[in-house]
Amino acid sequence: MAEMLKNLINEIIQPDFVFITAGIVIFGTWLLRTSLGRKALLTTRPRRNNLPLYLPFAAIFLFFFLTFAATNIIKRLLPELQEWQEALLFNAVSIIIGIAAIILIMIAARAFFARRLKGFGLNPRKVPADFGAAFLNLLAVWPLLTAAFLVTTRLGKYFSGPDYQMPQHDELEFLSKYPQTTLIVSIIVLSVVIAPILEEFIFRGFFQSLLRSITGKPWMSILIISILFAITHPDKEHWPSLLILAVCLGYSYEKSGSLFRPIFIHALFNGVSVLATLLAANGA
Repeated sequence: MAEMLKNLINEIIQPDFVFITAGIVIFGTWLLRTSLGRKALLTTRPRRNNLPLYLPFAAIFLFFFLTFAATNIIKRLLPELQEWQEALLFNAVSIIIGIAAIILIMIAARAFFARRLKGFGLNPRKVPADFGAAFLNLLAVWPLLTAAFLVTTRLGKYFSGPDYQMPQHDELEFLSKYPQTTLIVSIIVLSVVIAPILEEFIFRGFFQSLLRSITGKPWMSILIISILFAITHPDKEHWPSLLILAVCLGYSYEKSGSLFRPIFIHALFNGVSVLATLLAANGA
C-alpha cells in the first residue's frame, strides 16, 4: 500500500502532470468567464492601418525566396559540405535575412500603422506584463497541445502501423544528431529568437491586422490566419498542434494589442521543444 501511494505521488508531481493540470484549470476558468470564448474579444478594436493587400504576401514570399536562393548559391560554391555544415549554413543565412526582414517590417509598420510601432503592437512598456501573461497563455493551451500530439500519434500508428513516430522538425532532428556547438547555437538563435519575431510580425502583425480591419471579426481573422500559419509548415502531422498554438497566438495579440505577447508565447514554445530535444540527446 505504501509503495502504491509512493508511486502515485511520484506520478502526480511529474512536470507534465503539473503543467497539464494547471493548464486545465486556467483554460476552464477562461471558458467560464468568457461564455466559452464568445465574450472574450467583444471590447477589442481593430488596429488602424492602411497596409497594402500585397505587403504581407510579399514579406513572406521574399523571406523564403531569398533564404532558398542564397543557401543554394553558397552550397554550389561549397559543394563538399557535410550535412551539419549545410544546416549551419542554412541557419546562418536565415538569421541574417531574418534580421533584415524584421528591420524592413518595422519600417513598413511605422509607415502604415496608426501610432506607428505602438499601433503595430510594439510598446516596450508592456514587455514585463506580456512575458508573464505569455507564460499563462501557453500554460492554458498546453493540455490541448498535448492532446493534439497524442491523437495525431495514435492516428499515425493506426494508419501507418505500430512503428510510426511523429516526425521531428528538421532543426530538432539536427540537435539530436550533431553535437557541434556552433550548430546548436545557430538553432537556438533561429528557433527561439528570429523565427518567433519574424513569424509573429508577418502572420499576426501584418496578416491578422489586415484581415481584422477588413472583416471586423476577430475570431474569424484569428482562425483564418492560424490555418495559414499551420499549412506553411512542411510536416502535416504537426498541423493540428500548430493550429492550436496559432489560435493562442492570435488571441493573445487581439486581447492585448501587443505583439510582444505572441512573440513570447512562440519563443517559449520553441524553447521548450529545443530544451527537451537537447536533454533527450544528452540522456537526461
